[in-house]
Amino acid sequence: MLTKAREDVASKQAAYSAALKNSRIAVLVPCYNEQHTVGRVVADFRSVLPSTEVYVYDNNSTDGTITIAREAGATVRRERRQGKGNVVRRMFADVDADIYVMVDGDGTYDASSAPEMIAALAEGQLDMVVGLRVDQAEAAYRFGHRFGNRMLTGFLSSMFGQQFQDVLSGYRIFSRRFVKSFPVLSGGFEIETELTVHALELMLPTAEITTPYYARPPGSVSKLNTWRDGFRILGTIFKLYRTERPLHFFGIGGLCLALVAIALSVPLAITFFETGLVPRLPTAVLSTGLMISALLSVSSGLVLDTVTRGRRELKMLMYLSQSTHWSFEGDRK
Repeated sequence: MLTKAREDVASKQAAYSAALKNSRIAVLVPCYNEQHTVGRVVADFRSVLPSTEVYVYDNNSTDGTITIAREAGATVRRERRQGKGNVVRRMFADVDADIYVMVDGDGTYDASSAPEMIAALAEGQLDMVVGLRVDQAEAAYRFGHRFGNRMLTGFLSSMFGQQFQDVLSGYRIFSRRFVKSFPVLSGGFEIETELTVHALELMLPTAEITTPYYARPPGSVSKLNTWRDGFRILGTIFKLYRTERPLHFFGIGGLCLALVAIALSVPLAITFFETGLVPRLPTAVLSTGLMISALLSVSSGLVLDTVTRGRRELKMLMYLSQSTHWSFEGDRK
């Protein structure tokens, strides 16, 4: 069994070496109080990705995370603003590379999968490869988090028409084009959703590759809260629908208001044609106000849809302005 595992790692290393040559690869590790795991994470990635730089970005840890990361050989930097989204913003702005490997510092992701994921990114000329988590223990992936992930994944699929199976995975490989064209707006754990939407919004080439997902080791505590982050996911779904599909969002609202206005006005219209009178003036005023609100809602959706299209075009122009410096073996054949 051990021999088979070593052969698998060796084959992944070979694919990694054949796909890339002279490319700068950076491993980015956001951390907050991960002294029990960060040392092993740094050591594992330095082992499977030799000659790459491992950056640990500490987010106000109060334990020994910084010291252990430095002792393991990582370049340690700090981000004072709390939240994973703020850390990712700083990492993407500071680090210059051709390929970026982003992984959580909690020791739950498999470092030996990185060469295969990098090879897939390079050979397929992709912009993002997501590690599709396959839990190795029941405690690795709690039911609440799994349910929230499926709900958000289904929503994104219905909105953008492309199927992702794990939009909340923290294990991802990016091209330089992706990183330098990505405007980080969220401050917390919504960052994974925002990364996925950026790829879907610009129709960038992406892929998912299965990778083992392990439970946290003893002493390591998850920073996620099922209920709090569940409501945060619901809020993210609402905001995404409003910002990425404003015509649908405000159009549906306008249609509902118009239907209520029509339902209220029909009896008034019948009475008026029969008697020539409008006996319920407040109802008539309410119906008029609702119809005006419906028209304003649809108009707002049209305007915001134009703004969204313009914002998407600017992102694409920024993406196209970034050059790739990969050396593909296949390009020389």
